[in-house]
Amino acid sequence: MKKKILFVAGRERSYSRTHIVHSALEQQGYEIVGCYPPDRSFRHYPALIWRAMRQSRQCDVVLVGFYGQIILPWVRLLTRKPLLFDMYITTLDTMVYDRGKAKPGSLKARIYGWSDWLSYKMSDLAVLETQAHIDFFCRTFAVPASRMRRIFLAVDDRIIYPCSCPKDTDKFVVHFHGEYAPFHGIKYILQAAHQLRDERDIEFRIIGKGITYAEDQQLAQKLQLTNVRFSDPVPYAELAQRMARADLCLGIFGDNDRVLRVTTNKVVEAMAMAKPLITAGNEPVQELLTHGESAYLIERANPQALAEAILELKRNPVLRAHIAAGGYRVFQEHCTLQRLGEAFANIIEEMCGNES
Repeated sequence: MKKKILFVAGRERSYSRTHIVHSALEQQGYEIVGCYPPDRSFRHYPALIWRAMRQSRQCDVVLVGFYGQIILPWVRLLTRKPLLFDMYITTLDTMVYDRGKAKPGSLKARIYGWSDWLSYKMSDLAVLETQAHIDFFCRTFAVPASRMRRIFLAVDDRIIYPCSCPKDTDKFVVHFHGEYAPFHGIKYILQAAHQLRDERDIEFRIIGKGITYAEDQQLAQKLQLTNVRFSDPVPYAELAQRMARADLCLGIFGDNDRVLRVTTNKVVEAMAMAKPLITAGNEPVQELLTHGESAYLIERANPQALAEAILELKRNPVLRAHIAAGGYRVFQEHCTLQRLGEAFANIIEEMCGNES
């Protein structure tokens, strides 16, 4: 008989990570009791924790999802049920090494790191997306890897899947979408677009808004780019249509340390759409993808390498098709909703087996 899971997350039900994990577990036949805030505000956390305490009594397992570093210690104090932490990303990596909100080694950075360490220590097992991220965590906090598990990122392949969509231009469309996080390296995409300014049949399309949006807009104006179209964020289903119209998708290219530890949803989404992908060839990406077979991997923070890769793939449709097919095969093997559910199910059964 399947276990009953209390899923407590710090982000709302519609948030990508909350949605995909909830859907994957439901697909595996688990009964999910969801405890989610209505939006991303921390002010909902006290009521959320109180609701979780009351509902934990009727459940077999507690899963704390993203963003759970603040929630988890309180949940642990209120229940003795097996507790799995879907850490997803670390506060230290995001706030210090990507967003630069504190200097490494500062008191503020140590507080960020302490929240990661404490949530790890108070859970029974914790999940991160790559082995490189697990290695970083264990090295940083001097903890064993025995209580960490790797689960590759996944996307909802009921929404994001290979499909044909009539193009709205004769140009070669290079697609990027994201929240303008520093590690995305959008400035390098813009610099590559500038290098390709004389290639009149190439058009860059960038969808999203976020942290570096203003400075990236300033750079685009400074470079007088006419081959880049910017769009506001779009609903997920529409994002699939936008990607379907593209000839090539882009991943991450930033120059900060967080790039060294993540793959990101946009990489997996390109794989799910069976689109040729260019991204930085970091260690986490290479846990999944191989250059020339399932992705085109380049040096990070290198606009010239990006421009050259775009030109090569534009001029070589056979290689584009080969990479797209290879990426989709890897996606089906590791990153579908089914695979995500199976990975979580294996960990949950392992935890419950250890309890018995």
